[in-house]
Amino acid sequence: MAQGSVDEMLREGAARHARGDLDGAALMYRKVLAAQPQEANALNLLGVVARQRGDVARALELSARAVALRPDSPVFLSNRGATLAEAGRFAEAVAAMRAALARRPEDATTLRNLGQALTAMGDARAALAPLRRATEIAPQAPEPWLALAHALREAGEPGAAQAAQRVLAIPGVPSALAEQARFLQAGLGAAAAPDRAPAAYVKELFDQYAARFDQDLQGRLGYRTPALIAALLEARGVEPDGSRRVLDLGCGTGLSGVTLKPFAHRLVGLDLAPRMLAEARKRGIYDALEEADLLEWLPRQAARFDLVAAADVLNYLGDLAPALRAMAGALVPDGIAAFSIEAGETAPYALGEGLRYRHAPAYVAALASAAGFAELARQEVTLREEKGAPVAGVLFLLRR
Repeated sequence: MAQGSVDEMLREGAARHARGDLDGAALMYRKVLAAQPQEANALNLLGVVARQRGDVARALELSARAVALRPDSPVFLSNRGATLAEAGRFAEAVAAMRAALARRPEDATTLRNLGQALTAMGDARAALAPLRRATEIAPQAPEPWLALAHALREAGEPGAAQAAQRVLAIPGVPSALAEQARFLQAGLGAAAAPDRAPAAYVKELFDQYAARFDQDLQGRLGYRTPALIAALLEARGVEPDGSRRVLDLGCGTGLSGVTLKPFAHRLVGLDLAPRMLAEARKRGIYDALEEADLLEWLPRQAARFDLVAAADVLNYLGDLAPALRAMAGALVPDGIAAFSIEAGETAPYALGEGLRYRHAPAYVAALASAAGFAELARQEVTLREEKGAPVAGVLFLLRR
């Protein structure tokens, strides 16, 4: 095929890509590769599509091939770094992005991605310089300011609330980013806490976390909540006999589903984040997986389940009254609800700097009673570790 035709297909693919037509863009990039299998631009762009779709393994493969063909391309190195970061391979990601910046130092997107990778790997202080530079280069772009606000918060440095305010001051800032900025301000005590975390924020947070979720929680954070919930169920006479219709609320990658499966005749998982659901699907333990906001989906499931469980889910909601009413409505009479909360002393709840809600146990118990539940058990536990410190929680076991 003539080079002119290849270039034309690349331009058409890029145009579709820019419009958000990922299927159309991928089709054009594959056509280019059918004609010229070593076309580095098509490999790179097809890798970007794979990353946007959440297929991190495929994105890693394609970005590696593109960089192997053009190792000095700052664009390819930058995309490779972003893909490595999404896979949780932060040291490699940082190296790739620094290599890209050595060739194109004023790239605000790569500077922002570098800062976010450094923050994610626990070096928020090192993230501040590239993020500040990104805001200088692109002062009207909201994403670098929001990333800087998060890094300042993680580093314990002043100015996080002010950086979030800069996001809100940008004309035409997308509503999802504005919601995140206000939520961050609330977590810092600079604004009133909303009733819940923004759904778009939670979705993005866990989509970005999906590829490394299990490794981080089970390894670095010592995550125990699903096993603790299963143990409490058994201790109170709920047998793991495979007889129940079970709903795993906020199922994530399916870590909680593994512990709930022995109780289930039918196991349904619900989550906001499609990439988390893709990881859960790989386990092969769910009979159905639903992508939805629990407060929208759950009220439509009248008397559908025998057991509803939520491990580390309700800490993204402040006002738990709607969720508890919806859980009660989704259960059959005598059905069981089992869930965790992060324990707090402020009634009814408080939003912490970690951007999760802590609830006063007495407040939760009162809401559960108002929703028609009888309390079967309440247990103080350590849910996981955070920055080397135990996270105190409470497990509730309720009967409708």
